Amino acid sequence: MMKASLLALLAAVLCVDLGYSLRCYVCNEEPSNLNCLASKECASHEKYCMTTYVSGGLRNEKDFRITKKCAADCSKSDVNLGVSSISTNCCDTWLCNISGASSVKTSFVVMAFGVLASFLCVLRVGL
Repeated sequence: MMKASLLALLAAVLCVDLGYSLRCYVCNEEPSNLNCLASKECASHEKYCMTTYVSGGLRNEKDFRITKKCAADCSKSDVNLGVSSISTNCCDTWLCNISGASSVKTSFVVMAFGVLASFLCVLRVGL
């Protein structure tokens, strides 16, 4: 009898919709992830927390912007052009978008590789 009661309780708990909405960190074009610590309860149709990290510029003139929000649809993307890059990350658990989209930070490596390749090309043509 005790096992049947526990089984019924477990089934009831698993079938009950708790009604909790997703909660995400939100900010709009902030220069630092430290400015993105406010959170918001998402609408019922918004199933993802989205973080977009944008960087652009050269050397000391490099500019970074982070946007975090609730989203109904989301697909991860990484576009890196060397001098500018955009990365979008998505997650679907409560307050999961606490960190910035870090994959864009490789743009320095891509840019250095492009400069080195150009330099080697110029040297080769000059010979």
